Amino acid sequence: MTAPSAWRGAAAGLAAGLVAAAAMDVFQRSLARLQDSDSGGESATTRAADEVSGVATDQPVPEPRKGAAGQVVHYGFGALLGMGYGVLAEYWAPAATGAGAPFGLAAAVLVDETVVPLAGLGDAPWKAAVSTHAYSAASHLVFGTAAEATRRLVRSAL
Repeated sequence: MTAPSAWRGAAAGLAAGLVAAAAMDVFQRSLARLQDSDSGGESATTRAADEVSGVATDQPVPEPRKGAAGQVVHYGFGALLGMGYGVLAEYWAPAATGAGAPFGLAAAVLVDETVVPLAGLGDAPWKAAVSTHAYSAASHLVFGTAAEATRRLVRSAL
C-alpha cells in the first residue's frame, strides 16, 4: 500500500460506505421477510428525511416518496460514515481490525443508540426492546464487515 492519504482513504471509504449501506439494506430486508412481520412505524431515516424536507420546504416528504427519501438518507449517512472510516483507517491501522466488526458496532452505538434518540428520531436506548438493540447490532456488524472488505479492496487499487 502507498503512504497514507486522506483523499485515497476518503475515496475508498465512500465506496465502502455505499456498498456497506447496500449490504445492510439487503440484510434488513431479508430479515424482515424471514420474520414475516411489519414494524408498522416509519424508520429513523424516513423521519430524518421528513425533518430535512420540513426545514427546506416547510412540508414533509410526500407519502409516495417517503421510502425513497429514507433510502437517500440511509445511503448518504452510510457514505459519510464510510468516508470518515476510510480516512481514520489511513492514519490509525487499529481502526481496521476485526474485519470491520468493531467499526460496525461503533456505528451502531453512535448512530442508533446516540444520534437517533438525541435527534428525536427514535426511542431512548433504555426504552427500546432488547430485540431492537440486537437487530441494530447485527445490522451494523453487516455494515462494518462489508465496509472493511470494500475499503481494503478499493484502497489496494488506489
